[in-house]
Amino acid sequence: MRARIAGTGSYVPKRVLSNADLERMVATSDAWIVERTGIRERRIAAPGEACSDLGTAAAERALEAAGVAAADVDMVLVATCTGDYPLPSTACLVQHRLGAARAAACDLSAACCGFIYALAVGEAYVKTGARHVLVIGAEVMSLLTDWTDRNTCVLFGDGAGAVVLSPADDGRGILSAHLHSDGSLWDLICVPGGGSRMPPSEKMLAEGLQYLKMKGNETFKVAVKTLEEGAREALSANNLSVEDLALYVPHQANIRIIKAVANRLGLPMEKVVLNLDRYGNTSAASIPLALDEAVRAGRVKPGDALLMEAFGAGLTWASAVIRW
Repeated sequence: MRARIAGTGSYVPKRVLSNADLERMVATSDAWIVERTGIRERRIAAPGEACSDLGTAAAERALEAAGVAAADVDMVLVATCTGDYPLPSTACLVQHRLGAARAAACDLSAACCGFIYALAVGEAYVKTGARHVLVIGAEVMSLLTDWTDRNTCVLFGDGAGAVVLSPADDGRGILSAHLHSDGSLWDLICVPGGGSRMPPSEKMLAEGLQYLKMKGNETFKVAVKTLEEGAREALSANNLSVEDLALYVPHQANIRIIKAVANRLGLPMEKVVLNLDRYGNTSAASIPLALDEAVRAGRVKPGDALLMEAFGAGLTWASAVIRW
């Protein structure tokens, strides 16, 4: 018995923030942003539009695509680092709004790797008898963004993606998932303020510690290394070669990282799913959002082998191989 992806869905806010808009906010340029990141625009949640709003919309579309009723979902997992509240979990809010009354619900925090981490948890639950598991990646990264910091404000956007996992015994489904972390690198990407280590205070707010901080150069080097290693680990575990892959669905963080990894693997870029030019880095929403677009564009066919891969704060990195 495997867990297969029975349906996908995604949602992005209506507001588009272009590089031209950012040129009027900070000392940057469209050419610089595109050259360094590959990003041209990103979506920003409207005032009052929260993580659960994005996640619910994506989940509804995934359930519709799968032909699964919310009442038949046994678990709702939301991967996010920008939930509605410190508690309750955003998953409980989504569960209620969907009407998934019999489903267990909880959040999972692994930053940009959150979706693959949640996918692995959902897979395990399907293997123990669940009928359907809803896995959602949803983020409002604009709330963690310092819009005066030109090095980070150009990178992030808001959005959500979701998949429905269902049992399969025909060879399709998640072939393997590989999860890793290294807490010694926690400060490469972090939000230092607002938690129990550094509670909210006037000093914390004045120093902007409620916003995301990132060491770009160090992160780039670690990302390329771990993604290459993670891809080779996942392929080897399934006796697959790069040539066997129909599509590579990477975390949409930076085009230079993605191209560097593809080059090291010998993977042609036409097999790489890219949408970061339109959405930027949406953290845990990144991979399911890209996957949904690929599926709806007809790029994914039955029997295709897909490799999904991400890295993020923690530091975490993860990969998964799927037979569609």
